[in-house]
Amino acid sequence: MPDLVPRLAEAELEDLMRSFRIVIVNGPRQSGKITLLEQFQRRHGGVYRTLDDEAILNAALDDPATFARQEPAPVLIDEIQRGGDSLLRAIKRVVDQNRDRGQFILSGSARFLTVPTLSESLAGRAALIELWPLAVSERVAASPDFLLRAFTEPRSLLVADSRWSRADYLRVTVEGGYPELLFSTAPSRRARWFRSYVTMIATRDIREFATIRHQNAIPRLLSLLAASLGCTIVNTHLSQAMEQSWETTRNYLSYVETVFLTARLSPWSTNLTSRIVKSPKIYLTDPGLAAHLLDADPAGLLDDDGARRGQLVETFVVNELRKQLGWSRARAELFHFRDRDGGEVDIIVERPDGRIVGIEVKSGLTVTGRSFTHLSRLRDRLGDAFVHGYVLSFSPDPLPFGDRLTALPISYLWQAG
Repeated sequence: MPDLVPRLAEAELEDLMRSFRIVIVNGPRQSGKITLLEQFQRRHGGVYRTLDDEAILNAALDDPATFARQEPAPVLIDEIQRGGDSLLRAIKRVVDQNRDRGQFILSGSARFLTVPTLSESLAGRAALIELWPLAVSERVAASPDFLLRAFTEPRSLLVADSRWSRADYLRVTVEGGYPELLFSTAPSRRARWFRSYVTMIATRDIREFATIRHQNAIPRLLSLLAASLGCTIVNTHLSQAMEQSWETTRNYLSYVETVFLTARLSPWSTNLTSRIVKSPKIYLTDPGLAAHLLDADPAGLLDDDGARRGQLVETFVVNELRKQLGWSRARAELFHFRDRDGGEVDIIVERPDGRIVGIEVKSGLTVTGRSFTHLSRLRDRLGDAFVHGYVLSFSPDPLPFGDRLTALPISYLWQAG
């Protein structure tokens, strides 16, 4: 497979299969889960089954106990959510009777713990991996740990200038990370692929666990979310635009999150920052899909100095960080910060001990002291809990901007220099 891109999740899957009876690989459709499972099977053997095959699905539904006892181990089952609770309970019985490690890999394109039709969680028996579309780190064959260095060695990031141009950044933003589109440059083909992708998820995947009243509701919701990327969600505005009640709109928001089309950044606060705006930000999980919904292309974005370019680049950075959390040694969570006094930081990265890194994203070539206004205020408010603040931009120059403040090229997320 000359076009196969090695995934940084492979090592984690290998490690977890040595430690747990079950590993669950979750992620959006077409993110590469099947390829990851097939590669694992080539190295370790076992049985691979996909419940997207109707005959195999029927066998699993008709006799889940027999289906769960296939040999040899490991048993790899794709689209596990389609098998329902009966299959999950059968798998639970197998691993309770035999406590050997590495018995099952269960893969699904819906968030395993939030699918309304599933009540069995396999808690205490399974580890979870989220496999997102390709990170730029994977595309350029790098394995950095920006987040760990951001917390532990900020000065080590002040190295050579970046070789990435504005055009490079906008190209990878619009391309997104779906492996199927990695080697496709024809805009018309990409547009058809994205349209079909959204339609399939809206008309099949979501309808397997939820009732959608209007066929175009999910595509419309995604378009509205794309138009407000990086903004806090105002409930009344969104439900009015959807021409539905807030309760229905809220349900639809949970559905698109369940199938990994969106992810949210919750608001961050401490007792020192109590005047926060409590609404989450919602991002599409692939900037290429967002660009498709906004009808944006790299050439047009080069000339766009408005909000659209900034929103797409922020979406790109948020998703690169989310992917990196999957392999980073810096255990952390992502949040956003905004208070009622107008202070706003695009991304807050918080470690379990309460230390934080703040990140602002700019889609221009110029970084000045004013770019750090909100980061410096947060630094002064938090004291030692504030480890460092970074402004990531198209500028090629890594530069210090005072106490615990640094400007970095966006490319340092995957490649310093």
